[in-house]
Amino acid sequence: MAEHNELGKLGEELAVEFLRKEGYEILETNWRFQKAEIDIISQKENTLAIVEVKTRSSLEFGLPQDFVKPKKIQLLVKAVNEYVVSKDLDVDVRFDIIAVHKEDKSFVIEHLKDAFYHF
Repeated sequence: MAEHNELGKLGEELAVEFLRKEGYEILETNWRFQKAEIDIISQKENTLAIVEVKTRSSLEFGLPQDFVKPKKIQLLVKAVNEYVVSKDLDVDVRFDIIAVHKEDKSFVIEHLKDAFYHF
């Protein structure tokens, strides 16, 4: 596996662990619908948190969250609509980003709630 794929996988594992510690139930990881993939679908109380995980080895080229583009957001919204309808859920939906970057020998995790809005 390429090094960036391993880093991305590690970032997702760290994000799942972080969310669990924060009281979220992890419903799905890497859930796919058509061309979209949702990294983490989690729930806390009546809120479904759709989490895009961005992991970087450094901040040299910008913040991890700056790499979530409008096309990706559009795909996520479509996938989430399918998920909510197919599971017949009555929940509030929130889009979050968990940004993970390496600092020295450890990782820094930042949870951005309501990181972007769907249209």
